[in-house]
Order: sequence, then C-alpha cells, then structure tokens
Amino acid sequence: MNETMRNILLAACLLLCVALSSCTSSIREFSALSPEEAYRVGKIKNTPYSIGGKIYVPMSYEEAIAYEETGMASWYGQETLDQHNGQPTAYGETFDPSRPSAAHKYLPLPSLVKVTNLDTRASIIVRVNDRGPFVDDRVIDLSAEAAKQLGFFERGTAKVKIEVISR
Repeated sequence: MNETMRNILLAACLLLCVALSSCTSSIREFSALSPEEAYRVGKIKNTPYSIGGKIYVPMSYEEAIAYEETGMASWYGQETLDQHNGQPTAYGETFDPSRPSAAHKYLPLPSLVKVTNLDTRASIIVRVNDRGPFVDDRVIDLSAEAAKQLGFFERGTAKVKIEVISR
C-alpha cells in the first residue's frame, strides 16, 4: 500500500471515530425522557416506597402539575458524593454532582422544578430524578452544582420555593 492510500485510510478512520463519538453524545442527550414524554410512554415513577420504616406515597403526575412548596433545601453532602457519584438515582439516571439535579420525597420521577433561593432570589430549573431528603425539616435535596448556582453551597441550606414547571 502506498503512502497516499495509507494517509487516506488513516484520515477516514479518524473521521469515523469523530462521527461515532458525536453519535454517542447525541444518544446520551436524548436518553433522558422529559416528564411529559415519560408520562406519555408510561415511564413515570410514583409508586410508594419505604425508607427507615416510613412509607412515602408520591403524587400522581396530575397532582404535581401545579405543585408549589416553600421550605428548607440542602445539597447532597460529601458522604453522598463519595458514595453515589456515578451511581444510579431512584429514577435510574446516573448521579452527577456537577450537573443540576434534585431529590424530592413526593414528586413523581422525573419532574422539572424551578427552585428559588428566597434570600438571594437566584433561581434554577432542575430535574428531580431521585428520592430524599429524609431529614424532617428539608423539602428538597439539590446536587452540589445546583446549590452553588443558588448560592448556598458553603452554608449548606437555604429557604427555597419549589414550583413544578412540567407540562
């Protein structure tokens, strides 16, 4: 094989690798169903579950449409990051502390919520794909990145307003 053919073959292989890597990221981006699509295809997770002997009964998709709540938010602690980084959430998605996400005891999975820090008025839209927090005075657990964007990462907690924006 002459050098020109070898260079052409090498260039074709490189282009193929680039094309395949682009396909992989596109597939990953579309693998997370929107709440509306999950509802349409029957992939909403809202079955009762038990943690520490207590039974939790999540809302139906319809009940959650206009849901709002005010209370204390926290973020997944360091021990949770160490234990769950790369592990599946309750909805089966990979937990990534560097991406905004949330855990809620009663919202159907997945849900999209707007979380507003009531002290700073900063807000963010996050995907609820996990269960928690299981601390009495907390209404939502946020990923480390979401807490940073809302301005309470260092403090650990903040008073927030949660508004479901799905549908």
